[in-house]
Amino acid sequence: MNLPQNTQRLVPGEDYPPSYGDLLAWFPDDEACLDYLDWLRWPNGFVCLLCGSEGWRLNDGRYDCSNCTFRSSVTAGTIFHRTRTPLSVWFASAWHMTSGKNGIAAKTLHRQLKFGSYQTAWTMLHRYRKAMVRPGRDRLSGQVEVDETFIGGARKGKRGRGAEGKTLVVIAVETLIPKGFGRCRLQIVPNAEATTLQSFLRDYVEPGSNIVTDGWRSYPRAIGKDYHHTPHSIKGSDSDAHSLLPGVHRVSSLVKRWLLGTHQGAVEDDHLQGYLDEFAFRFNRRHSEFRGLLFRRLLEQAVHVDPVTYKSLVVNSTPKRVKPLPPHQRRTAPPTLSRALQARPWRKI
Repeated sequence: MNLPQNTQRLVPGEDYPPSYGDLLAWFPDDEACLDYLDWLRWPNGFVCLLCGSEGWRLNDGRYDCSNCTFRSSVTAGTIFHRTRTPLSVWFASAWHMTSGKNGIAAKTLHRQLKFGSYQTAWTMLHRYRKAMVRPGRDRLSGQVEVDETFIGGARKGKRGRGAEGKTLVVIAVETLIPKGFGRCRLQIVPNAEATTLQSFLRDYVEPGSNIVTDGWRSYPRAIGKDYHHTPHSIKGSDSDAHSLLPGVHRVSSLVKRWLLGTHQGAVEDDHLQGYLDEFAFRFNRRHSEFRGLLFRRLLEQAVHVDPVTYKSLVVNSTPKRVKPLPPHQRRTAPPTLSRALQARPWRKI
């Protein structure tokens, strides 16, 4: 599904909150959050999900199609589908996830927003990570560095492309002239064979681009006639790998530092791709003047992404260790962040 592209320049203060203070003023309650999602999903008015016709809003907040009489809510068919978590909590989580350059860990979010369980906070962040990948997004172009790296802890055994117990990731980065880097793409791959690398290039790099690589034997066959190729043999030169391919080594270093810093390296292989997508989403928008723009882009894509269930995110939906709660407690949905104005509660009469 291709998401609609807003080619009009977005204005801070009109299209998205430019600061945290504006976020609090814009969304004081869950109703304001729902209206913002309504506006993002149907900026020109409601469109039926089944037949594409117009309709009207009912008293209960749902929409009724004028043609097929199909009824739908604003959150139906999105990552917010049937959520029991208040939208004000969803919005606060999206802001924390996008406003800082390092994002936020699920454990930290769990403590800050009083989630009923860690799994709820973890699932919410992964749902947002699904929304960070926009189907049909533009491929990289121009001069693009491509190389592989391994992500995982230090282990004994063979090093390099044949190492075991680690996850192989292909990185592609646009290199700008005269200097600087553009966008990046990161993808987990099973191996570094020619067919695998060729599939990666076709998915993420525009044909005709100049591909800069090391001297790995699979690249000439993977690139073929679809791209121009500039190989740099690391062994046959007096230069270090990071000087010949500065872009991919910079991104590789940043993503590993981020995983170790924000997430303490506690990222399972089954979910690593989601974290790589989050890193690319933030890296490719690192020059945004207002962090609220990333918040807007995330919610804009979230209302056009199909629902994501907890069971679809985990290989084994049953936690390995279940810590029983005390008899007088039970897990509940996090409380809404909607608050009534209070007249200086710290002033005791």
